[in-house]
Amino acid sequence: MNLPAIVRNDPWLEPFARKIADRSRLAALKEKQITGGQSLPDFASGHLYYGLHRVPGGWVFREWAPNATEVYLKGTFSEWEVLPRYALQPVGNGVWEIHLKEDELQHQDLFRLTVRWASGEGDRIPSYARRVVQDEQTKIFSAQVWRPHQPYQWKMDHFSPGTGAPVVYESHVGMATEELRVGTFTEFRDRIVPYVRDAGYNTLQLMAIQEHPYYGSFGYHVSNFFAVSSRFGTPDELKSLVDTAHQAGLTVIMDLVHSHSVKNVAEGLNIFDGTPWQYFHNGPRREHPAWDSLCFDYGKPQVLHFLLSNCRYWLEEYHFDGFRFDGVTSMLYQHHGLSRDFTEYAQYFDGTDDPDAMSYLILANKLIHQVRPGALCIAEEMSGMPGIATPVDQGGFGFDYRLAMGTPDYWIKLIKDRPDEVWDVGEIFYELTRKRADEKTIGYVESHDQALVGDQTIIFRLIGKEMYQHMDMASRSLVVDRGMALHKMIRLLTMATAGNGYLAFMGNEFGHPEWIDFPREGNGWSFQFARRQWSLLEDPNLRYHTLAAFDRQMIALLAGKHSCYNDTPQLVHEDKGAHILAFRRAGLLFVFNFHPVQSHTGYGIPTEPGKYRILLDTDHPSFGGFGLIDDRQIHFTGPLFDDPSTGNRYLKLYLPARSALVLEKIPTPSLLDLL
Repeated sequence: MNLPAIVRNDPWLEPFARKIADRSRLAALKEKQITGGQSLPDFASGHLYYGLHRVPGGWVFREWAPNATEVYLKGTFSEWEVLPRYALQPVGNGVWEIHLKEDELQHQDLFRLTVRWASGEGDRIPSYARRVVQDEQTKIFSAQVWRPHQPYQWKMDHFSPGTGAPVVYESHVGMATEELRVGTFTEFRDRIVPYVRDAGYNTLQLMAIQEHPYYGSFGYHVSNFFAVSSRFGTPDELKSLVDTAHQAGLTVIMDLVHSHSVKNVAEGLNIFDGTPWQYFHNGPRREHPAWDSLCFDYGKPQVLHFLLSNCRYWLEEYHFDGFRFDGVTSMLYQHHGLSRDFTEYAQYFDGTDDPDAMSYLILANKLIHQVRPGALCIAEEMSGMPGIATPVDQGGFGFDYRLAMGTPDYWIKLIKDRPDEVWDVGEIFYELTRKRADEKTIGYVESHDQALVGDQTIIFRLIGKEMYQHMDMASRSLVVDRGMALHKMIRLLTMATAGNGYLAFMGNEFGHPEWIDFPREGNGWSFQFARRQWSLLEDPNLRYHTLAAFDRQMIALLAGKHSCYNDTPQLVHEDKGAHILAFRRAGLLFVFNFHPVQSHTGYGIPTEPGKYRILLDTDHPSFGGFGLIDDRQIHFTGPLFDDPSTGNRYLKLYLPARSALVLEKIPTPSLLDLL
C-alpha cells in the first residue's frame, strides 16, 4: 500500500499505517453513502429544510421524528392548546410537515411541539429551532418565531480571515461584564471588541453561543444546536457583534459542541420521538460517564445530516470564520480518553477508537473549508492522536490547528510541585517545543479550563492571598514581585516557543484574580466569580495595567513585525545551574534568567557577531518591573568577547534575576545604503 504522508513523516507510525489509511477510506465511503452523488455542502442543508421557514404566501414547518405517531404544533397562536388544525402530516422517512397561512404566525410568537408515540407523549422544542427563550416566571423554554420586519443588514458582508498566525482571545459574553449579572452581545460588541483589537489579538473565540439551559455548564451542555443563547441577546445582536469584530479586522470563531448533548428531555434532543436512540447511541454507550450527557451516534446518516448542517448554518447565518471543536478526545474513543495516559502509539490504535466519529470529524473539516475557504478550525484534543491537525489527503483529520493542551498542564504541575529555584530550564524548553512537525499547534499558558472553580489562574497560584493586599503600585511584597515576574516570563516563553499560534482567556492576560465559578446552588447563585473586573485593569494605582501593557507589547512583537511563527525555536544556550536559557526564533534572540535571586553581570550568550538592541524587557518599569536595565544601550559582540576554545562570539549581558530579554540584531548597512 502507499503509505500516507503522515506515516512517511513518522516511521514510528508504520505498524499502524493500515488503520490510518482506513480512517480516510472510511470517511470517503461515508461521504459517498450519505451524499448520493451531490456535493457535501448540498447535503449539509438540513437547516434549509427542517424547522420553520417563510415561504410565498405563508409558512412551512418540518420535523424528523421517525417513531412518532402524531405531531402537533402549538403555541401562543393556539393558546397552547393541541388543536387538529395544527397537526403535522407524515411525508415519508420519518418527516412531518405543516403549512400555515401568513397571518397565523407573527414575529416573536412562542411555540413547541407535542409529539405522541405508541406508549406516550411529550412537549418538545423543535430540533432545528433557531431561537429558544425561557419564560422568566415559569422557567419553561420555548421556540420563538424570529422574523423581524427588517432583517439584519451586514455592514461587512465578505470578510477574509488573515493568513497570519492566530492569536486567539478566548471569550465568554456573559462573563464579560463587571456587574453581577449576565452580560450581553451588545455590551461585548461595544466594549470588548475594541479592547481585543487594541490588545493586539487577531482572533476572537466566542464560547457558549449555542443555547444551553444551565448557565453553569459554561455552554457545554447544549440543548438547541441551531439557536443562539437568548440569555445574551437576540440573533441580530450576535450578528452585529460578529460584523463589528470583522470591521475591526478580527477573525471570529465559535466553540462548537458536537461531542455530546444535554440530557434534558423538555429542552433538548433526549427521547425526542419517544426513543432513546434517535440521535444517540443506545445501551451502555449512550451516556457519557464523566459529563452527565448523551453521546451522538455518528454512524447514523441522519445524525451526520444534523451535525454537518449545523456546521454550515453557523458559517453562513452568522458569518463565523470557523470553530474550536470541543471535546474531540471524547469523540475519538469509545472510552472517551478517560483513565488513559497515551504514552505509546499503540494506545491510539488498539480498537477502542470510534471510526464513525473519526469519519464525522474528517467530513466536518472538509465541509467547513468548502463552505468557508480560509476557515479556521481548531481541535481541543488532549490525547495527542497523530494526524489531528494534518490535511486529510496526508492521512489526517483536516483541522488547521490543535491546542497544545499539555503546556498549561505542565506549567501548573511545575508551579505546584517544585519551587522555582529548582526549575530545570532545559526541561522547560524541551516540554514547550516538543510537538509533531507535521501538525500546527496553538500554545497557551491557561484557557478557561485552568481557571474553573477547584483550580486557580496562574497569577493566583503564584501570588495567592497577597493579591488582596499588595497589588497596589505603592505596596511592596516579595510574593507579588515574584508572581508578577514569573507571570510575564511564563507567558513570553510560552508564546515564543508555541508552535504556530497563541491563545489567552479573557482577563487572564492582565492577571485577573481568583477563579471562575458560575451561579449555582452551591454558591447561593452568586455572580461574584462569573464576571471580569475590568476596573482592576483601568485603575492606574494597581499593578494589573502593567501586566496588560506587557501582554500588548509581547503580542505586537511576536505576532506583528517579526512573525515569530514563520520559524522554529533554535536552542542557543542553557545553563541549568545559573537558570539561564537562550534561543533564537524569527531573527530574535530570547534570553531568560529564571534564577530567583542571582543576577548575572556580563553573562556571555553565544550568538552571531554584530550589534544588538533590546526590543522587550520583562523588568521594564512600564511592565511592573524594577528597571534595572538601560534598554537604550546597544550591545556588541567583538574580538574582545571571542571564546578561543569554541570559536563562538558572545554577547555580554546584564541579566537580572527573574527577568527575560528579547534582542534583535541591528542590520549592518551595505555600501549602497551609505551612498
